[in-house]
Amino acid sequence: MYGFYNLSEFSVILDNLTLIVEKRDEFYIYRRVIESDVSEVKERIILGKDGKVILNPVEPVNLPKEITNYLQIKFRRSIVSEPGSSFSVFLTFPLEIGVFLAGKKSMEVIDIFGLTKPKYTLYGNPRNGIICRYWESDVFSKIPETNPLEEGVMELRIVNESGEWQEVSMVVFDIYGMKIFYDKELVGSRTTMTIHSEKVAETDFLVYPLKKKMSKSVELYTARKLPVIGKGFVMEWGI
Repeated sequence: MYGFYNLSEFSVILDNLTLIVEKRDEFYIYRRVIESDVSEVKERIILGKDGKVILNPVEPVNLPKEITNYLQIKFRRSIVSEPGSSFSVFLTFPLEIGVFLAGKKSMEVIDIFGLTKPKYTLYGNPRNGIICRYWESDVFSKIPETNPLEEGVMELRIVNESGEWQEVSMVVFDIYGMKIFYDKELVGSRTTMTIHSEKVAETDFLVYPLKKKMSKSVELYTARKLPVIGKGFVMEWGI
């Protein structure tokens, strides 16, 4: 489903999801319908003749509105990491889907939606903590099977520099700078977590796909022309 479409030929119809662009008189109508307990419909008028529609997985912090740029993934079973060790595990993460209009020199986001209900939590104390998009994941030793419209797969490289055995029950990311890649069967991202103590770790995103020949998603902050303030995130309220 993900990829590039001609404006006049854009049509995606799945079991509970319909995305379509229809010509009406002198303009186009973008229409999105999600069939669920409460059906969700969105329409946008497009004034134009040419251009491309890009359908991509995007950073999962936009729904139901822009509340935060942080993502917390809680492990269903915690990890105990040996001092001086470096291991990779695989997690799942929630997906949101962006619809972009692309011209020769510009790009515009016209829709963002998701097929999973977003949840949020507080990381840290009530006074100084941060609101995060919340997700629970099992911990896998290899890439798990997922529905690429609902879940992505994250490779997390855990490096324990603390000199002590450390228990890890979660990971938190600043989503700005997230690199998402996709193909027909998989959406993925690569990340790192460097442990400094029992309460402090640093997380970051890598720029490499999980597999060869995966396409890179459009980054929302690039499409919106937003500046990237920083890179990486320091977890200082526990790991």
